Amino acid sequence: MSFRICRRYFSKQSYDAIIIGGGHNGLTAAAYLAKAGKKVCVLERRHVLGGAAVTEEIVPGFRFSRASYLLSLLRPVVMQELNLKKFGLRYHIRNPNSFTPIRDTHGSLTLGMDMAENQREIAKFSKADAENYPKYEHFISEVTHAFEQLMDYEPLDLQKPIHKMLPHLYLLYKAVQPLGLRNAVDFYELMTAPISKIMNKWFESDVLKATLGTDGVIGLAASPMDPGTGYVLLHHVIGGLDEHKGAWGYVVGGMGAVSNAIAECAKSHGVEIFTEQEVDEVLLDGNVAKGVRLANGREIHSKIVMSNATPHVTFNNLVKKEHLPADFYRSVSQIDYTSPVTKINVAVKELPNFLAKPNLGSEPMPHHQTTIHMNCENMQVVHDAVMDYKNGRYSRRPVIEMTIPSSVDRTIVDSEDGHVVLLFTQYTPFSPKDHEWTEEKKTEYAKHVFSEIDAYAPNFSSSVIGYDILTPPDIQNTFGITGGNIFHGSMSLDQLYTSRPVSKWANYSTPIESLYLCGSGAHPGGGVTGAPGRLSALHALKHF
Repeated sequence: MSFRICRRYFSKQSYDAIIIGGGHNGLTAAAYLAKAGKKVCVLERRHVLGGAAVTEEIVPGFRFSRASYLLSLLRPVVMQELNLKKFGLRYHIRNPNSFTPIRDTHGSLTLGMDMAENQREIAKFSKADAENYPKYEHFISEVTHAFEQLMDYEPLDLQKPIHKMLPHLYLLYKAVQPLGLRNAVDFYELMTAPISKIMNKWFESDVLKATLGTDGVIGLAASPMDPGTGYVLLHHVIGGLDEHKGAWGYVVGGMGAVSNAIAECAKSHGVEIFTEQEVDEVLLDGNVAKGVRLANGREIHSKIVMSNATPHVTFNNLVKKEHLPADFYRSVSQIDYTSPVTKINVAVKELPNFLAKPNLGSEPMPHHQTTIHMNCENMQVVHDAVMDYKNGRYSRRPVIEMTIPSSVDRTIVDSEDGHVVLLFTQYTPFSPKDHEWTEEKKTEYAKHVFSEIDAYAPNFSSSVIGYDILTPPDIQNTFGITGGNIFHGSMSLDQLYTSRPVSKWANYSTPIESLYLCGSGAHPGGGVTGAPGRLSALHALKHF
């Protein structure tokens, strides 16, 4: 489902722009530059395009969205300006979208787009929460409406004179002004407080608080009791699809189809895309980037170079330390790439049969298309999982998000009854205290996760045909993502906006002239948004 190889021979020795990395942001940057008439080449280290937005057939007959797995955050402006639907992007919007079975009971909480139905579900646990839920959703909607506009603009450049910042400051004012003073105070609390405090302020039922609150710790090595987790929740509810705010969907053909659509757009504008071309070094003429040297020794020259790699890879592997200012290198070295995530992609012979909602035959039921939250009955369970992690071991009760894209997309499986099950699990240390991630230990962890799922759906372990497990070191080694951090750097408050990747260099430029960052390590951060790719390209075009 993803491009294995795009071109075999370089048509030129020199390009206007070279993009290092064929992830979705690198491809997005390439498409925007080519639309502006530039000669662009993309160099991807792996045999497939897409970076973390990729579809791969690891178990024969089952095609996995191997890393990223849901679509929502892709910026509408990117989808429209690149006309991605014309280039084959299709997706299924999920409704319902969330299912939380409660362990050792037959109870569950299902949420979707129908507010009245949501209130009926929530009222099973708390009538007060059912009444408060629309107010909470309205508040979150107002905040995200103001905040998401910042996703489509460069961060404020604090190095400019104040008079040159005035137009940007006015944009910021227009974005946040509709919040009003009362909501601005609540917004500040949301940005800085623990997500547990935010949930306790709004609700009383444990299962609702944990179901909503886990969005505050997705991909983050933090407890819901830790300050700043409110922002991560905001980042995950900021998206939507086809005017459905907050909606998440399955991409037909898996997440590789997103990268493929962007690549097809880029190719239509003349971009040359190469796989299995590892970049070894950015070539410099003094302090100016002039191209790249490949691992095979070949040199390709260009007017600018854009790196879709993490800041760590860019400034430790591709550019030698002696070419960088000491304070910049020191700041880059302090970026936090800690990740607690292990992804397990599973091929099963039948759908999970949940005790809370038993199957009615072999056909998928509405809850099978949702994100299924397990070990999520209350925030203390999540907190305890973090404590195991902080003590150097994987969680005894890992927080599990299960998705079953084949419940609505049969293009990713060959068999009639088989299904693709994707498991996003936390918390697993990069380097556990008492062992390394050997194949034996990875198998041990996978079976541990499967047994935890059995507590909710007893047929799960026995249904497994095969699986692909990606611990934090595997994510780093497979996709080149430092620390296995899916965001290219933690989405903590000290690593956002004017401090992403580091302060004074948050506008895609770097201390090396003509070298730019275009990946998720730059503003606005991680997720399949396309925003860093778009904004970096628009920024670079000003400097050609």
